Amino acid sequence: MVNRIKIKVNVNGKDVEKEIEPRLLLVDFIRGELGLTGTHVGCDSSNCGACTVLLGNKAVKSCTLLAAQANGNSITTIEGLSKGDKLHPLQKAFLDKDGLQCGYCTAGMIMVAHWYLKKNPDANRDEIREAISGNICRCTGYDSIVDSIEEASKHMNEQEEEIVTRQVKQ
Repeated sequence: MVNRIKIKVNVNGKDVEKEIEPRLLLVDFIRGELGLTGTHVGCDSSNCGACTVLLGNKAVKSCTLLAAQANGNSITTIEGLSKGDKLHPLQKAFLDKDGLQCGYCTAGMIMVAHWYLKKNPDANRDEIREAISGNICRCTGYDSIVDSIEEASKHMNEQEEEIVTRQVKQ
Protein backbone atom coordinates (compact mmCIF):
# COMPACT_ATOMS: atom_id res chain seq x y z
CA MET A 1 0.00 0.00 0.00
CA VAL A 2 1.30 3.44 -0.97
CA ASN A 3 1.57 5.99 1.81
CA ARG A 4 -0.66 8.97 1.26
CA ILE A 5 -0.06 12.53 2.35
CA LYS A 6 -2.49 15.33 3.01
CA ILE A 7 -2.13 18.61 1.17
CA LYS A 8 -4.00 21.86 1.55
CA VAL A 9 -4.08 24.30 -1.34
CA ASN A 10 -6.24 27.14 -2.53
CA VAL A 11 -7.31 26.48 -6.11
CA ASN A 12 -8.95 29.29 -8.04
CA GLY A 13 -10.02 30.91 -4.78
CA LYS A 14 -11.35 27.77 -3.10
CA ASP A 15 -9.63 25.91 -0.27
CA VAL A 16 -8.99 22.25 -1.07
CA GLU A 17 -7.70 19.52 1.21
CA LYS A 18 -6.90 16.11 -0.28
CA GLU A 19 -5.00 12.96 0.52
CA ILE A 20 -2.75 12.06 -2.37
CA GLU A 21 0.12 9.81 -3.32
CA PRO A 22 3.42 11.63 -2.66
CA ARG A 23 4.58 11.12 -6.25
CA LEU A 24 1.47 12.63 -7.88
CA LEU A 25 2.37 15.36 -10.36
CA LEU A 26 0.70 18.74 -9.95
CA VAL A 27 -0.81 18.52 -13.45
CA ASP A 28 -2.37 15.14 -12.59
CA PHE A 29 -3.68 16.52 -9.30
CA ILE A 30 -5.30 19.45 -11.11
CA ARG A 31 -6.82 17.32 -13.85
CA GLY A 32 -7.54 14.03 -12.09
CA GLU A 33 -8.21 14.95 -8.48
CA LEU A 34 -9.86 18.32 -9.09
CA GLY A 35 -11.41 17.73 -12.53
CA LEU A 36 -9.99 20.97 -13.95
CA THR A 37 -9.14 19.81 -17.45
CA GLY A 38 -8.25 23.18 -18.98
CA THR A 39 -4.65 22.56 -17.94
CA HIS A 40 -3.25 20.24 -20.60
CA VAL A 41 -0.60 17.54 -20.50
CA GLY A 42 1.65 17.97 -23.48
CA CYS A 43 5.20 16.71 -23.27
CA ASP A 44 5.68 15.69 -19.60
CA SER A 45 9.15 17.26 -19.74
CA SER A 46 8.49 21.01 -19.33
CA ASN A 47 9.29 21.75 -22.97
CA CYS A 48 5.86 22.73 -24.32
CA GLY A 49 4.24 24.78 -21.53
CA ALA A 50 0.71 23.47 -22.13
CA CYS A 51 0.48 22.65 -18.42
CA THR A 52 1.41 26.15 -17.17
CA VAL A 53 -0.48 27.33 -14.09
CA LEU A 54 0.19 29.97 -11.47
CA LEU A 55 1.61 28.71 -8.19
CA GLY A 56 1.41 31.65 -5.85
CA ASN A 57 2.46 34.52 -8.08
CA LYS A 58 4.74 32.48 -10.32
CA ALA A 59 4.05 30.74 -13.62
CA VAL A 60 5.10 27.09 -13.37
CA LYS A 61 4.96 24.07 -15.62
CA SER A 62 2.84 21.70 -13.57
CA CYS A 63 4.11 18.54 -15.27
CA THR A 64 7.45 18.85 -13.50
CA LEU A 65 6.23 19.62 -9.98
CA LEU A 66 4.80 17.28 -7.43
CA ALA A 67 1.40 18.22 -6.05
CA ALA A 68 2.96 18.00 -2.58
CA GLN A 69 5.25 20.89 -3.53
CA ALA A 70 2.16 23.08 -3.87
CA ASN A 71 1.07 22.37 -0.28
CA GLY A 72 0.09 25.59 1.48
CA ASN A 73 0.07 27.64 -1.71
CA SER A 74 -2.50 29.06 -4.07
CA ILE A 75 -2.92 27.65 -7.56
CA THR A 76 -4.63 29.47 -10.39
CA THR A 77 -5.64 27.53 -13.49
CA ILE A 78 -7.22 28.76 -16.71
CA GLU A 79 -10.64 28.07 -15.15
CA GLY A 80 -9.82 30.55 -12.39
CA LEU A 81 -9.35 33.55 -14.67
CA SER A 82 -12.93 34.01 -15.82
CA LYS A 83 -15.62 35.32 -13.50
CA GLY A 84 -18.72 33.27 -14.21
CA ASP A 85 -19.62 33.85 -17.85
CA LYS A 86 -17.33 36.88 -18.09
CA LEU A 87 -14.04 36.04 -19.78
CA HIS A 88 -10.75 37.45 -18.54
CA PRO A 89 -9.31 40.04 -20.98
CA LEU A 90 -6.67 37.51 -22.07
CA GLN A 91 -9.27 34.86 -22.83
CA LYS A 92 -11.39 37.37 -24.76
CA ALA A 93 -8.40 38.71 -26.70
CA PHE A 94 -7.34 35.19 -27.73
CA LEU A 95 -10.81 34.71 -29.18
CA ASP A 96 -11.03 38.15 -30.79
CA LYS A 97 -7.51 38.20 -32.24
CA ASP A 98 -7.40 34.54 -33.34
CA GLY A 99 -4.69 33.67 -30.82
CA LEU A 100 -5.72 30.05 -30.91
CA GLN A 101 -6.25 27.40 -33.49
CA CYS A 102 -6.31 23.87 -32.15
CA GLY A 103 -6.40 25.32 -28.62
CA TYR A 104 -4.05 22.82 -27.03
CA CYS A 105 -1.40 25.34 -25.99
CA THR A 106 -3.85 28.15 -25.30
CA ALA A 107 -4.36 27.69 -21.56
CA GLY A 108 -0.63 27.57 -20.94
CA MET A 109 -0.03 30.61 -23.16
CA ILE A 110 -2.73 32.58 -21.36
CA MET A 111 -1.42 31.64 -17.93
CA VAL A 112 2.17 32.63 -18.69
CA ALA A 113 0.94 35.84 -20.33
CA HIS A 114 -1.19 36.61 -17.27
CA TRP A 115 1.80 36.15 -15.00
CA TYR A 116 4.03 38.26 -17.22
CA LEU A 117 1.58 41.12 -17.73
CA LYS A 118 1.08 41.38 -13.97
CA LYS A 119 4.82 42.02 -13.68
CA ASN A 120 5.17 44.07 -16.85
CA PRO A 121 1.81 45.61 -17.84
CA ASP A 122 3.32 47.75 -20.60
CA ALA A 123 5.24 44.97 -22.33
CA ASN A 124 6.17 45.49 -25.95
CA ARG A 125 6.00 42.82 -28.66
CA ASP A 126 9.60 41.68 -28.19
CA GLU A 127 9.13 41.35 -24.43
CA ILE A 128 5.93 39.38 -24.95
CA ARG A 129 7.70 37.04 -27.36
CA GLU A 130 10.45 36.49 -24.82
CA ALA A 131 7.91 35.86 -22.04
CA ILE A 132 6.12 33.13 -24.00
CA SER A 133 9.30 31.60 -25.39
CA GLY A 134 9.00 28.63 -23.02
CA ASN A 135 5.60 27.70 -24.48
CA ILE A 136 5.24 25.98 -27.82
CA CYS A 137 2.46 26.44 -30.36
CA ARG A 138 2.56 24.29 -33.45
CA CYS A 139 -0.36 26.00 -35.22
CA THR A 140 -0.29 29.79 -35.17
CA GLY A 141 3.20 31.05 -35.92
CA TYR A 142 2.93 33.19 -32.75
CA ASP A 143 1.96 36.51 -34.38
CA SER A 144 -1.71 36.14 -33.46
CA ILE A 145 -0.73 35.03 -29.95
CA VAL A 146 1.43 38.13 -29.48
CA ASP A 147 -1.39 40.28 -30.95
CA SER A 148 -3.79 38.74 -28.43
CA ILE A 149 -1.52 39.35 -25.46
CA GLU A 150 -0.78 42.89 -26.58
CA GLU A 151 -4.52 43.60 -26.93
CA ALA A 152 -5.30 42.05 -23.55
CA SER A 153 -2.64 44.16 -21.82
CA LYS A 154 -4.57 47.31 -22.77
CA HIS A 155 -7.76 45.98 -21.22
CA MET A 156 -6.01 44.59 -18.16
CA ASN A 157 -4.45 48.03 -17.57
CA GLU A 158 -7.89 49.63 -17.92
CA GLN A 159 -9.32 47.16 -15.37
CA GLU A 160 -6.51 47.93 -12.91
CA GLU A 161 -7.12 51.67 -13.36
CA GLU A 162 -10.86 51.17 -12.71
CA ILE A 163 -10.15 49.22 -9.53
CA VAL A 164 -7.73 51.86 -8.25
CA THR A 165 -10.18 54.66 -9.13
CA ARG A 166 -13.02 52.86 -7.28
CA GLN A 167 -10.82 52.37 -4.22
CA VAL A 168 -9.75 56.03 -4.17
CA LYS A 169 -13.39 57.21 -4.42
CA GLN A 170 -14.43 54.98 -1.52
